[in-house]
Amino acid sequence: MLGMERWKQLVLLPFGLFLAMCVLGVSGRVLPSCYFPAIYNFGDSNSDTGGISAAFEPIQAPYGEGFFGKPAGRDSDGRLMIDFFAEHLRLPYVPAYLNSLGTSFRYGANFATGGSPIRRPKGTIFETIFGFGLSPFSLDMQTTQFLQFKARSADLFQKANYFCDRSKLPNPQDFAKALYTFDIGQNDLSAGFRKLSFDQLRAEIPDMINQHAAAVRLVYEQGGRAFWIHNTGPIGCLPVGLFYNIKPAPSALDDHGCVKDQNEMAIEFNRQLKDSVIKLRAELPQAAITYVDIYAAKYELISNAKKEGFMAPMKVCCGFHMGNDHVWCGNKATVNGTEVFGGACGNASSVISWDGIHYTQAANKWVANRILNGALSDPPLPISQACHRR
Repeated sequence: MLGMERWKQLVLLPFGLFLAMCVLGVSGRVLPSCYFPAIYNFGDSNSDTGGISAAFEPIQAPYGEGFFGKPAGRDSDGRLMIDFFAEHLRLPYVPAYLNSLGTSFRYGANFATGGSPIRRPKGTIFETIFGFGLSPFSLDMQTTQFLQFKARSADLFQKANYFCDRSKLPNPQDFAKALYTFDIGQNDLSAGFRKLSFDQLRAEIPDMINQHAAAVRLVYEQGGRAFWIHNTGPIGCLPVGLFYNIKPAPSALDDHGCVKDQNEMAIEFNRQLKDSVIKLRAELPQAAITYVDIYAAKYELISNAKKEGFMAPMKVCCGFHMGNDHVWCGNKATVNGTEVFGGACGNASSVISWDGIHYTQAANKWVANRILNGALSDPPLPISQACHRR
């Protein structure tokens, strides 16, 4: 019989050969790194670098203090995955489109806002943002803003007479060379968990996917060619899911404390999203579309938290959460007659969840490092080669 190590080598060889062919190309030539002069991002709080803070009340301390030394419009103690992407591609951090004061958009713009869903939320702004935490800047609004941004910046660039006037504007030619990233869908599911039955929510997923595809098509029609599309993470592993369900039935949770049926819904969303990406590749002949399995990366971290140097995955760093008493990160409230501040822990670098919903900088970095090399992508190309169509 073959030894176990030899057996593993033989089993893994076909995938290794496949990966090598993707990186080398069918002809065997090494694929060159892409030149991405800019990043344009569409998403929610997982990638918002200041949009919701500019539109509504700014995010307060201790958010941002772990890296920026002050609040920086991000729902974390520091950097998000989109920040690590920019660093990897040697670009400046992607500025929020809505945060225009003193901002240079030379190297891209971020249309994501915290709470953004794919589909436009129903109800007034106050009902959605304060009632369900949904931003009015849904994906179709973000792409509308992109259209306006592209047209207006091109007009200003053409009219500018001096280099300094153009230095903060995108070069119109760069839109076709830029990387377009999408990370959205979590809020559609989380809102659905609160308002719909699971059967009703499952029936809504095709419309979410169709609207997501429509956004990709619109960007493609505007000249976008390189797309880096994230699926949604294991939403059932967010600690917030247990804040108001302190003693769930043991059968409702998996081995890591995650809510199983919520994760199953995320998996179904991701299945349909991947099918949509495959169809878009056939439909858009010049598009290079990379589907990135964020779910797999995050669940791997949660499953191996201790091994990777993190504490229990359901531990929350920032905020006060004891029993039925909850004081959100950065807020104050009276608990049993005593004023309590939802402060941060002193060891954020060893905690996965920052505030019960969002990841710490350390966790974001771990996940970014896990996906940047293309190991969890389809096709399995690193982000630096995401301009190549496969």
